[in-house]
Amino acid sequence: MSRREQYEARTEELVTPILDENNFWLVDVEFVKEGSTWYLRVYIDKEGGITVNDCELVARRMNDILDAEDYISESYVFEVSSPGLGRPLKKEKDYARNLGKEVEVKTYRAIDGEKEFVGYLKAYTADQVTLADDDGNELTLEKKEIALIREAIDF
Repeated sequence: MSRREQYEARTEELVTPILDENNFWLVDVEFVKEGSTWYLRVYIDKEGGITVNDCELVARRMNDILDAEDYISESYVFEVSSPGLGRPLKKEKDYARNLGKEVEVKTYRAIDGEKEFVGYLKAYTADQVTLADDDGNELTLEKKEIALIREAIDF
């Protein structure tokens, strides 16, 4: 496991009890370098959407824990935020939450001449995603072929 993955996993362990107490869920944790600055980001959500006050609550509690645990050797900026409407599905719980909902999928290569698909998330496994359209037609895609999958947004 890389150092980045260790930091992300430890952060997930530490933030989960705070999120559980507040009926929030963890969308993602990332430790990334942008320019010369490292960022530790925690993306959270809840039913009805996350607010700035929710993010502040988690950030304040986590700042104390991060200072006490001191497990990240690099200097970094810590951020807690909403993942936004167009967030990708990454974790098993993201797929579970979106079963039956309309999703959009972009693939790395064309499949039957198309690289973009929209359908209802009918099923998923560790390796595959199955979409269905309004007529009941199904399309199963290998996850390794998927560049992006997210809930479809209708405006």
